Amino acid sequence: MDRKERVTALIRKYKHAWVFLYILVYMPWFLYLERHVTTHYYVIQTKLDEYIPFIEYFIVPYLLWFVFIAAAFLYFFFTDVPGFYRLARFMFAGMTIFLIISTIFPNGQDLRPVVFERDNIFVDMVRMLYRADTCTNVFPSLHVFNTLCVCVAIWKSEDLKKHRFLSLGAYVLAGLIILATVFLKQHSVIDVLGACFMAYMLYQFVYVADKKRSPQYAKHKSPILQDK
Repeated sequence: MDRKERVTALIRKYKHAWVFLYILVYMPWFLYLERHVTTHYYVIQTKLDEYIPFIEYFIVPYLLWFVFIAAAFLYFFFTDVPGFYRLARFMFAGMTIFLIISTIFPNGQDLRPVVFERDNIFVDMVRMLYRADTCTNVFPSLHVFNTLCVCVAIWKSEDLKKHRFLSLGAYVLAGLIILATVFLKQHSVIDVLGACFMAYMLYQFVYVADKKRSPQYAKHKSPILQDK
């Protein structure tokens, strides 16, 4: 097989890579919001958020989110194309809804500490995070939503069900990532609940709807339902 044939074979094998073109839609839109939603926005936070302490150590799982999401996408990209498509559809639909909400309903929060009680490497990492990421465009939390998307994809994967400890480790990390959003004062409780609600609703359209359309589902329907 010559080079041209190898390249053609790779393109055919990984033709589902076109899905990543969504970044060309998401990033310009998100960066536009980050530049323009800076002062006039609706503050989204609750009294409960004031009782949640700031814990800088959660910066570790918070940053591991990037590895978590990338690793999940790459795993499904190379091993489970249908699962990859479902994960992408699930996640990108929510990210688009987030962009629409942030556009028509500019939002943010004022929870970040002005003065830190401690001074350590973790606090320094949080300072860097605050400088890189604004306190606007927070509802619903994409950190939480995308984490839930990956958890659902793992839960639905027949192959990953064989690796219980790996799946359990992913769920534990996911829980720490979600907690990190509120303990680092990156998001309010409302942002987290909004992300959970959005994940639940989109799950119905992506996974539940797909299951109902599958031949296996139709095959296992009761005779009474089949006659209807």
